[in-house]
Amino acid sequence: MAQSLERHNNKADKKEELVEKLVFVNRVAKTVKGGRTMSFAALVVVGDQKGRIGFGSGKAAEVPEAIVKATNEAKKNMVRIPLREGRTLHHDIAGRFGAGKVVLRTAPAGTGVIAGGPMRAVFEVLGVQDVVAKSLGSNNPYNMIKATFTALQGINSPRMIAAKRGKKVGDIVSRRENTSNVKMDKEEA
Repeated sequence: MAQSLERHNNKADKKEELVEKLVFVNRVAKTVKGGRTMSFAALVVVGDQKGRIGFGSGKAAEVPEAIVKATNEAKKNMVRIPLREGRTLHHDIAGRFGAGKVVLRTAPAGTGVIAGGPMRAVFEVLGVQDVVAKSLGSNNPYNMIKATFTALQGINSPRMIAAKRGKKVGDIVSRRENTSNVKMDKEEA
């Protein structure tokens, strides 16, 4: 009996670690024979600030209900994103969804999160502390979030790349450091 309570408490502790951010609330109307029925749509991102993140949308007659539905969907759709040093992305990447395009770039320590609107919420719940992001095209929050997720899911850590190529992680990381040194030498010249 005590073990089942402990297991239940552990699950509750894990759920409490999640950070929720409300990105967007929209009032929508459906025209029916007797007039219009109003409802609300909510877009929420959820993350543990350690590399796990999910997003969800919910619709309901009242705002709090819509937020709860969106949060539950976001928790179901969580994915793990590899982070470099637990603070930034491993490499630059672009993502696209519909007319929404985003460009995500790594940044040195101390840069902070330079991103606008919905992308900022994504990085805050993901746990990224240093990133530069730019959105191009559509500024629809749904498209921006989905484009950001498309980009984030395309990120590969050196360990993942080494496994694909059949090489050692050290070979790939040393190559990364050599190319950054070459870039610095060119800038100094």
